[in-house]
Amino acid sequence: PSFGFLFDIDGVLVRGRTPIPAARAAFGKLVNPQGQFLVPVVFVTNAGNCLRQKKAEQLSHLLGVPISQDQVMMSHSPLRMFKRYHKKCVLVSGQGPLLDIAQDLGFCQPITIDTLREKRPLLDAVDHDRRPHVLVSEISVVLFGEPVRWETSLQLIIDVLLTSGYPGNPYGQENYPHIPVLACNMDLMWVAEAQSPRFGHGTFMVCLENIYKKITGKDLKYEALMGKPSRLTYQYAEHLIRAQALQRSWEQPVQTLYAVGDNVMTDVYGANLWDTELAPAAAACCRSVLVCTGVYDPHSEVALPSRDSVAENVFHGHRDFSFDPALVEPDHIVPDVDAAVDLVFQLENFAP
Repeated sequence: PSFGFLFDIDGVLVRGRTPIPAARAAFGKLVNPQGQFLVPVVFVTNAGNCLRQKKAEQLSHLLGVPISQDQVMMSHSPLRMFKRYHKKCVLVSGQGPLLDIAQDLGFCQPITIDTLREKRPLLDAVDHDRRPHVLVSEISVVLFGEPVRWETSLQLIIDVLLTSGYPGNPYGQENYPHIPVLACNMDLMWVAEAQSPRFGHGTFMVCLENIYKKITGKDLKYEALMGKPSRLTYQYAEHLIRAQALQRSWEQPVQTLYAVGDNVMTDVYGANLWDTELAPAAAACCRSVLVCTGVYDPHSEVALPSRDSVAENVFHGHRDFSFDPALVEPDHIVPDVDAAVDLVFQLENFAP
């Protein structure tokens, strides 16, 4: 095969914990009788609340085909490459087994919001002996995903940023630029079982950015932004696709990647951004296939962002990403993931 698939998960294969019926049919076409994939496949999700192995096990059960952790890319997966932060203390925010996730990515000194809250219930800095020894000036902040208690996380992250890692000290206006912040998953909304989209980590980031600016008058800066539609995520996904092809001894170079997703602001935007900014340096081009089982609803009054909506500043992407109407125009629109697989096989003249 000279092509590969980048599959989104939420809204494409599942809604919350409920499988989308077309998913099993689609993956029945992608494997041989021995359960081996006929083409390179990577699952690229903006979720960041579990380990890759756990997500691979969930997908294997859901799809009825064996999925390895090397085929799964969480929003935080590119953090493996940020080795310069691995030995520093990092404050991690999100849900799930945060310490396990951080340590699996290579971080040696992670501390959670809950731990910080327990150690400093009153954020009292008068008694130096009560300061948590794990917090040092080399601290960084890593945002894995939306937390449970937003008010607590927002308060403590702001405290850490405005005190250069010593919450409880007075806020200092000289602490700018602030300590490094790395963020995964910029989705403003995502879909679960509810009929309408739910707040995503991007909404939490909007809150954090605006609180920081309201207090300081300055913009919150990110050392790195990961998850779709970031360039970093697609570069890493291509690396995983090529590693699969190499492992299977497929000698024909991968020339086209098909990004199958349900969100124009992440899946479509990222695929189009690839072709405008990454294609000259990458070996493959990327084509977007939008499905109608998730965030995108073809029956809504505004199915896709229009040029008129741009003038009205209706942009659900992250603050740091410029907007061009062409970036949210999908190459193909299909009903579901099964139709997406059929379409790609037809386009590639591929007969399993």
